Amino acid sequence: MKAAANKIVSLLYTLKENNEQGPVIQVTPEDKPLVFIFGVGQLLPEFERNINGLGKGEKYAFSLKSSDGYGEKDPEAIVDVDKNIFVIDGKLAEDILIVGKSIGMRNDQGQPMTAVVLEIKEDTVKLDFNHPMAGKDLHFSGEILDVRDATPEELDHGHVHGPGGHQH
Repeated sequence: MKAAANKIVSLLYTLKENNEQGPVIQVTPEDKPLVFIFGVGQLLPEFERNINGLGKGEKYAFSLKSSDGYGEKDPEAIVDVDKNIFVIDGKLAEDILIVGKSIGMRNDQGQPMTAVVLEIKEDTVKLDFNHPMAGKDLHFSGEILDVRDATPEELDHGHVHGPGGHQH
């Protein structure tokens, strides 16, 4: 069976910045492979395009330009926010306000977002809401561990059930 729309794909990958010789960003542990429904928008479209048609035991390696990955850094996603939003019970949450730290926030509609603290000023905090991989070229390599048909329930729910997925 080959990776294609509505198949459950289980794979291992190593993600490096720029190219095959670049620094390692992430490695999937062998006991916790990435398991997903192919073609439903869970992964980068260009990632799926590069593994389309691969079967169990096949290896892959490819690079993605930042424009095909997480996009370029958006300067409008770097904002100064009022430092008072980090006051909890009358005290500044200094354990959260650390330059370089990723913090969970919510936008005006209540949706979760992640920001990186760039700078702490007297009255404001400069936050970067860009995806951490924005502006970076990426290199993936790995192996397809398994490909199977998705069940109607998995397709209906939009996620994998059983090993590597949602347990019910």
